[in-house]
Amino acid sequence: MAEPFRVGLLGHGTVGSAFDKLLGERADAIAAATGRLPEVCGVLTRSQGSFDEVVGRANAIVELMGGLEPAREYVLRALRERKPVVTANKQLLSQHGDELFAAARQSGVQLRYEAAVAGVVPVIRVMRESFAGAHIEKVEGIVNGTTNYVLSEMARTGASYQEALGRAQALGYAEADPTEDVTGKDAAAKMAILARLAFHTSVHLDQVHYEGIEEITPDDIDYAREFGLVLKLLGLAERRDGGISARVFPCFLYQGHPLASVVGPFNAVTVESPAITEITLSGPGAGGVETASAVLGDVVSVMTSSGMNLEPFEELRLVPGEECESSFYLHLEVEDRPGVLASIAKILGDSEVSVKSVVQKGLADKARLVMVMHPVVEGRFIQAIESISKLEALRAPPRSIRVIEEEFVT
Repeated sequence: MAEPFRVGLLGHGTVGSAFDKLLGERADAIAAATGRLPEVCGVLTRSQGSFDEVVGRANAIVELMGGLEPAREYVLRALRERKPVVTANKQLLSQHGDELFAAARQSGVQLRYEAAVAGVVPVIRVMRESFAGAHIEKVEGIVNGTTNYVLSEMARTGASYQEALGRAQALGYAEADPTEDVTGKDAAAKMAILARLAFHTSVHLDQVHYEGIEEITPDDIDYAREFGLVLKLLGLAERRDGGISARVFPCFLYQGHPLASVVGPFNAVTVESPAITEITLSGPGAGGVETASAVLGDVVSVMTSSGMNLEPFEELRLVPGEECESSFYLHLEVEDRPGVLASIAKILGDSEVSVKSVVQKGLADKARLVMVMHPVVEGRFIQAIESISKLEALRAPPRSIRVIEEEFVT
């Protein structure tokens, strides 16, 4: 008979119960492949179980409670008792990663977290193991399935933001309170994890600037389509000017970008390095069974290898967004009279902002100017928008969205 491998399970909600069921279904196959039979030896929830008893019996701990406390306390205690930990808790890792990884290193045990980013997409495993020796320059991704579904639905049907969000909630893609998703905070936590792993430096959630999708309108999507653009909530972490930048923001992509075709609740991450050029991984980004599958993969890794806990070894400056360069889409509702375009062009020119393309829509009180800019330092563009906002000819505040110029031609 195979030697048992006892798993202590913290949390038995949607993901925890799915993991418990999946482990039972796959235990014999895992035993045949590894020589060890995984089994849940104890479950801790808010109303049942004792952590001391669970950790005392377990060979490894799986944390699926969510939240910061008591999850942080339990994970630290398990690591200090030399028990490997598997977690799907992105907020915990993005806010207390330094403390947790230090505890894992000091105890010589693994801390694995594949399910914390992009669901079943194995981006953590690929970056942590396959690309461990690569010099990664950039990681960008669609790492929140809720917002990707909402934006896809707006583009597909012409629905408003609120209508598309309602459909996402009805289908279970969005929570009753979707705040962390739609504001970009969920994606920012995931990008903090990916940036830490990619650049071997400490990155905290508070250091990742994030913007959400609440102000996106169907008009923005329709007008941008004329420029060959599609809208996504993008997480971007990249090396820049001797430091790194980590941000989350809605942006337009050209059709040649590998993330442009990712629709619905799917996630995808692109990794760029001189050694590999570019690779994109995609798949379902959420769901109890999908997340449970990623967690089980980590458990099998703990069973079969000592693994690596890659600690930060570089101190890199976090580059403010104002110093980064980007292209922009600009939507202006203006009075239809002579000189308006000239006034706007002068302000843009004075701020060294160059216009790539411009379309005028409507007449009289429905006149609109829609522009796409060439790449510019964001601080200059912000300065120009502040000046444009003061023009009497504007009928509404300017709306701007970043545009990623990069395309990959096969």
